[in-house]
Amino acid sequence: MAPDPAATRTGPTMRGAARAAEVATMADEARGAIAELAFDAALAELEETVAALEAGGLPLERTIELYERGVALQQRCERLLGEAELRVRRLVEDARGALAEAELRDETPA
Repeated sequence: MAPDPAATRTGPTMRGAARAAEVATMADEARGAIAELAFDAALAELEETVAALEAGGLPLERTIELYERGVALQQRCERLLGEAELRVRRLVEDARGALAEAELRDETPA
């Protein structure tokens, strides 16, 4: 049986593919880490990321990485704020001033 040419390939194409796979893995890990952040931690990191981008002077690849992370952090903050808003809206005062839970639907698109 002849060896698979793709399996024996070396050089820029395979190194580029390996680098792309490494970057994809790092991105997946970063998204997972962001998904675990509390709101305050995500917001603080987002502010640091924006400050680094605004300061400039970074290599293009690092700028893109920071921008992508900033977008993911912004989405995390937005999601957590939406969840908090929904929780607060569920609590309403009844006529006697006591708190009661109201039936509300989440109207944000999934």
